[in-house]
Amino acid sequence: MNSVRSKGPLEGLRVVEFTSIGPGPHCAMLLSDLGAEVLRIDRPSGNGWPNPIMDRGRALIRVDIRSEEGKSLCIEATNKADVLIEGMRPGVMERLGLGPDILLGHNPRLVYGRMTGWGQTGPLSKSAGHDINYVALTGALAAMGDPDRPPRPPLNLVGDFGGGSLFLAFGIMAALWERERSGKGQVVDAAIIDGVNSMMTMFAGLIPTGGISLDRRTNLLGGAAHFYRCYRCADGLDISVGPIEPQFFDSFMALIGASEELREQQSETEGWEAKAEALSDLFAKRPRADWCRLFEGTDACVAPVLSMDDVPDHPHMKARNSFVKINGLNHAAPAPRFSRTPGAIAESTDGVALLSRWGVARQQIPTL
Repeated sequence: MNSVRSKGPLEGLRVVEFTSIGPGPHCAMLLSDLGAEVLRIDRPSGNGWPNPIMDRGRALIRVDIRSEEGKSLCIEATNKADVLIEGMRPGVMERLGLGPDILLGHNPRLVYGRMTGWGQTGPLSKSAGHDINYVALTGALAAMGDPDRPPRPPLNLVGDFGGGSLFLAFGIMAALWERERSGKGQVVDAAIIDGVNSMMTMFAGLIPTGGISLDRRTNLLGGAAHFYRCYRCADGLDISVGPIEPQFFDSFMALIGASEELREQQSETEGWEAKAEALSDLFAKRPRADWCRLFEGTDACVAPVLSMDDVPDHPHMKARNSFVKINGLNHAAPAPRFSRTPGAIAESTDGVALLSRWGVARQQIPTL
């Protein structure tokens, strides 16, 4: 990568990331993209899930943190840092001598970010788990999928990244804001279940009012409605349809030349499946490109279901420069966007050089 790094809004922020998988690295990537200097302290063997896109923008050093030399280096690094990110099971960092009591004792301004599924406390806190388990326990998974089959997980977007890395990043920034007044750091306990519970508040609030149902047979946003689901076109490609509001629904129906029967009683759940079958038959008559041309520039709320390979080439993505090509790979551009201090993808660098810039003497850095 030969691009010159612009100064993002987090310029000057120093972050130490203890290697993990999933939401922890994603959070560190977000901070790096917006200007933070991120030092990743990796295991000698790596984390087992190398990711040339999500691991971008780090300075890397491999250290045996179980050794006295490795532990000493970690303390020196975090003494120079503003933020720490770790994704160990509760108690592991404490056993390594790198828990928050010790590190905040050395550096009281440190924001200690802890990323877990179950949280630091509670009967499940020390049990293994993955995204599907965390989403299952929050009620989110029960609302997804076909009503006559077990739920299907939505990749690991809802738990690991929606309820995990994004809430960790939000918590870190909130703690940094508070530090401006108090001068003190603190621990951020970012549990995926807490984040997903927060994300479910819209549904929790609308269920008692009758505004929505999470019953998969009648869940408007879960794909039960004929006007909020995907359809297969004549060429085998899929298209998404989502005109919820009446004015958008009317626009959609007018464009497809729908019968009066399809147009009436939009919100009557008993007719949804029969109307969905009619729309399925309709979309199957023409290739997706034809349908996209029909709906282009309208308020019908229709978009093609693109594969990952096709996303960067979509005209809207190209117009917004949503992807950056680095070493032959398409990287999602830093998000969100800023008017004065735009983020940029940093080059990966040497961790020893970064530590030296932070003021850690080279003789204090163990070599492997």
